[in-house]
Amino acid sequence: MSLALRNLQRAVPLRRALLRQRLQAVRGALGVRAFDVGVVCVDNRKIQQMNRIYREQDTPTDVLSFPFHENLKAGEIPQPDFPDDYNLGDIFLGVEFIFQQCKEDEDYYDILTVTATHGLCHLLGFTHSTEAEWQKVGALPCLQHTRAHIALQPRLQKPGCATCPLLSSVKTEWRNAAK
Repeated sequence: MSLALRNLQRAVPLRRALLRQRLQAVRGALGVRAFDVGVVCVDNRKIQQMNRIYREQDTPTDVLSFPFHENLKAGEIPQPDFPDDYNLGDIFLGVEFIFQQCKEDEDYYDILTVTATHGLCHLLGFTHSTEAEWQKVGALPCLQHTRAHIALQPRLQKPGCATCPLLSSVKTEWRNAAK
């Protein structure tokens, strides 16, 4: 099925083809290529507005996820009864926020991809309300579920803002997927 990728911001230049390629590789690793996923890239103003409405936190954030299927157990792949149910949901990436949080030695697209993967994990039932809870119940199982070699190293102390650098083996997988 499709990966709908929209860029609704102008604060940060975005190479959609590269991001799409990487997200397709992640979808393949998760075993959810049969499902539609929407990814929308927004600026700080929009992600803060959404965060205020949906999480009651008046601050920009890195990612917000809106699952199509409710009450999934962590890592459970939906079993749709109808063709229209082959939808995981939507991920909103605060690309301006993510860019501002990147350290000098980090690749923006690596961090963007890991953040989108975090959002995708939320669409698959992984949840957390604090950073410690994400490390305990979300990060490890989600990463085991992806069968990818990703190392989580929290960069931020705010809940929902943990991202990490990707190891070279995942970068190699992205390059191979592009061929």
